[in-house]
Amino acid sequence: MAQLTRIKLKAPYLILIGDLADPTYAKTGFGIVHWRPELVVGQLRFAGCKIDLGVPDLTVTEAVAAGAGSLLIGVAPIGGVVPDNWWKAIIEAAGAGLDIVCGLHFRLSDVPELADAAAISGARLIDVRKPPAKLPVGTGLRRPGKRVLTVGTDCAIGKKYSALALHEAMRQAGMNSTFRATGQTGIMLAGEGIPIDAVVADFISGAAETLSPANDEKHWDVIEGQGSLFHPGYSGVSLGLLHGSQADALLLCHDATRTNISGWEHYTLPSIGDAIDQHIAMARRTNPEVCCVGISVNTSTLPPQTRLDYLHQLQLETGLPCVDPMVDGCGAIVEHIKQLFPED
Repeated sequence: MAQLTRIKLKAPYLILIGDLADPTYAKTGFGIVHWRPELVVGQLRFAGCKIDLGVPDLTVTEAVAAGAGSLLIGVAPIGGVVPDNWWKAIIEAAGAGLDIVCGLHFRLSDVPELADAAAISGARLIDVRKPPAKLPVGTGLRRPGKRVLTVGTDCAIGKKYSALALHEAMRQAGMNSTFRATGQTGIMLAGEGIPIDAVVADFISGAAETLSPANDEKHWDVIEGQGSLFHPGYSGVSLGLLHGSQADALLLCHDATRTNISGWEHYTLPSIGDAIDQHIAMARRTNPEVCCVGISVNTSTLPPQTRLDYLHQLQLETGLPCVDPMVDGCGAIVEHIKQLFPED
């Protein structure tokens, strides 16, 4: 029987950003700082880095002196590869006794110098993107409990943030909910989950079933989405997760100013209407009763009044609650869910 991937990290964390230029690929670092600021001691940046997580800049030596327990590789670039010029700092951190935490598509122990440094200092090498063994093929069998899945018009568009914000709002409303992590950052935050995009394709839907098992009928699993059905590179993981989760509700995530697939600019984003329709069509394969319960929009680049006007117009067009969860919270979406799925 497959189990979830479980990790226990040593806090506080020094987050490695290196010399990354595009903030889209620093979502792990930003996510940890936003949701667990009390566990972050600082960031490690190289000369010329254009990204700032808003925490102190520290060297490895300074972080150790400040009591750091782990170095988290806080990026998720295309291809999941650490630049060659970063390894000196990572090996230095391991040699200084910091656990090294990585959620990219390789194994830390496969880097000989790093493995040697960790062996000498006693530091742990923690690979977050390591799916559990013996995952099943999806059955498609219905199981009790309720599930809401965050989906997106693109990758890196707020699915994790929206799931965490929705889970928080559900708990505040007295609902019984569990956040189900499917990516490296979510697993770091929750301490458990399944890194869906590291699962062999045939077992993605089965992994989603394992992640969100049968539960009480009044219990909600809030499942973190991955990829996008509309992404030319990462749509496969999205479809497998959509089918395996058997979501009762979908929360669509979007960026108010993004018009093209990030990193694949020759592909335009779908309209909101098309995105909802196509997600519903695909999700009905395993749950014919699925519905969209709201739209979560990143409006951080819009002026205040423009933001309000945009969300208001989107709500008029779709008939769904439309919020920026980082500004408005997800209370309106929770109320809509309670109306659609009354417990009595």
